[in-house]
Amino acid sequence: MAYNAQLGKIGIWAAALRMDDPARRGQVGEAAAELEELGYGTLWIGGSPSPDMAQQLLEATTKATVGTSILSIWDHAAPQVAARHTQLNDEHDGRFLLGLGVSHGEKPTGNDHRANHPLADRPYSAMRGYLDVLDGATRPVPAQQRALAALGPKMLQLAKERSLGAIPYLVTPEHTSEARDILGADPVLAPELKAIVLPEGGDRDAARATARGYLSMYLGFANYRNSWLRLGFEEADFAGGGSDRLIDAVFALGTPEQIRARVDEFYAAGADHVALQVVTENTGIDLPLPQWRTLAEVLPVAG
Repeated sequence: MAYNAQLGKIGIWAAALRMDDPARRGQVGEAAAELEELGYGTLWIGGSPSPDMAQQLLEATTKATVGTSILSIWDHAAPQVAARHTQLNDEHDGRFLLGLGVSHGEKPTGNDHRANHPLADRPYSAMRGYLDVLDGATRPVPAQQRALAALGPKMLQLAKERSLGAIPYLVTPEHTSEARDILGADPVLAPELKAIVLPEGGDRDAARATARGYLSMYLGFANYRNSWLRLGFEEADFAGGGSDRLIDAVFALGTPEQIRARVDEFYAAGADHVALQVVTENTGIDLPLPQWRTLAEVLPVAG
């Protein structure tokens, strides 16, 4: 099956699907199995995951694609990643998708291998070189089994030429439309979208406050600010945790039906797949199964 179809229309993106805490592995594995049963086509592991974390989710499921979103090229050596990719796909029916990215220049350097990389200030060149190593491995990583977390035009073009497609993070339908123009018709475009689920008549201002708490870290990163500026936002939109305009553009806030409508905007703009991240007061720790279940009732999880 082509990866375009294997991803499904909807996936779940969650840093809480990481399994680096042994005490949570059983809980996370059970959640992964339920997500698959609910019909979500892809489970995206957030928070710079390693291939080992993908193995644990693959073992907990039987048919869902498992993707890294994203594996940092600075922190994981390409030869070892290529070998692990081959092993995981041999053992799990080709269900592992390697999502790669260059992160952002402001990342703390305490445990960051980027600081010692000869191309630390040239992320585009570093990504090209990383892909070259994956191509030259004893068993290469096929282009159709890797995707790039591309925001800007150059990285989107690289995703078109050297991978399955793009898995951009913190974007809008307008970005999706522009990305589709760059990628052309065939490459996969699978943007991530954050959602805060509200009951009918729920407090939208409170939801925006939760969204600002999540977004605050990203407002300090130049790659995201530059992406938003290219889309027509202004520096003023980055103040105070993000303007209502920015929050409403990069989050889906509302009832499940309203979130479905926002997802449909991304499809209309050219997305093949939407990686939905449910944001809570404890995003990264919570496994929000009630919200995932409710959303599965209104989202196109089966098609």
